[in-house]
Amino acid sequence: MIAVVGAGLMGAATAWELARRGHEVTLVEAYGIGHRHGSSHGSSRIFRRVYPDPLYVRLTGLARERWRELEDDSATPLLRTTGGLDMGEDHDPAPAAALLAAAGVPHELLGPQAAAERWPQIRVTGPVLYHPDAGVVDADRTVATCARRAVEHGARVLTGTRVTGLDVPHGDRAVLRTDDGQELVADTVVIAAGAWLPELGLPLDLPPLRVTQQQVFHFRQHDPAVRWPTLIWDGALHLYGLPSGSDGGPLPAFKVAEHDRGTPTTARTRDGVADSSSRTRVSGFVRDRLPGLDPDPVAEATCLYTSTPDEDFVLDRRGPLVVVSPCSGHGAKFAPLIGAMAADLATGRAEPHPRFRLGRTA
Repeated sequence: MIAVVGAGLMGAATAWELARRGHEVTLVEAYGIGHRHGSSHGSSRIFRRVYPDPLYVRLTGLARERWRELEDDSATPLLRTTGGLDMGEDHDPAPAAALLAAAGVPHELLGPQAAAERWPQIRVTGPVLYHPDAGVVDADRTVATCARRAVEHGARVLTGTRVTGLDVPHGDRAVLRTDDGQELVADTVVIAAGAWLPELGLPLDLPPLRVTQQQVFHFRQHDPAVRWPTLIWDGALHLYGLPSGSDGGPLPAFKVAEHDRGTPTTARTRDGVADSSSRTRVSGFVRDRLPGLDPDPVAEATCLYTSTPDEDFVLDRRGPLVVVSPCSGHGAKFAPLIGAMAADLATGRAEPHPRFRLGRTA
């Protein structure tokens, strides 16, 4: 039996992948499927191909294929293509464009006038990189879909069941203890605990992990008919934006958030209250740069990042334990691919990528 601890995006995707391959799987979740205590809730996450690193450009292409496999298996739309923009004060998009060109990823480099004509709802003052494959992933629907399909493929799901201990008494199998007194014996345990990973006390050489509470804000579109692309802004502020989905309320809205100014916390102590200084900065950015939006947010929320120093993922195996993620705030777009990579590690079909190993130095 393979146990998967944590039913967020990565754990649910891993359980689905293992179950559809015919393995005996038990997915263990401390809360309910689709809970809002971690990193995987909400209706909108960016999918994009632009990275300053050829490894991740390649992985985004593989992830896109896996999203389509998951959609085909579940008959559920999860990834909506919108196109995406990269821009910012003094931002030079040419190096990223060169990496996309080398990988055969469609893209355009546009001057400010051409970009402003195409997207008048955005105040453009510099060069823009556009790539049409970008889009929006519905995280809530993805978690629910993966869990549902895992069960339909034969998996067992235990919700409201918190893992309180994990032992490897003989080196080849693992014993999980839960808060309701159960002991689960597994041939392999996939640990996809996200922000709870540092608190599990695992006998593993994890890299230093930093947990932060992030805040996101949703802004109403002035024109509900306008189709917005995703947006990455790299300047004095480092922000991202994307269509909100249901998180923004019943009318079309756009989600905007800072990527790099989260508040240090832990999974147990986060307060869930959006930082007012971030709200002020983001609203000011919207007022200045996104005239197609009302600058007063109509909704806001928080979630958690769990980041490594180098922002690479953790995907590795030690004995019967497989550690999946943390994903440093950019992993959602890879969810079904990470699920497949974790399943390969759990079943011995592949070795971990050197960049994602435990015990690495950064």
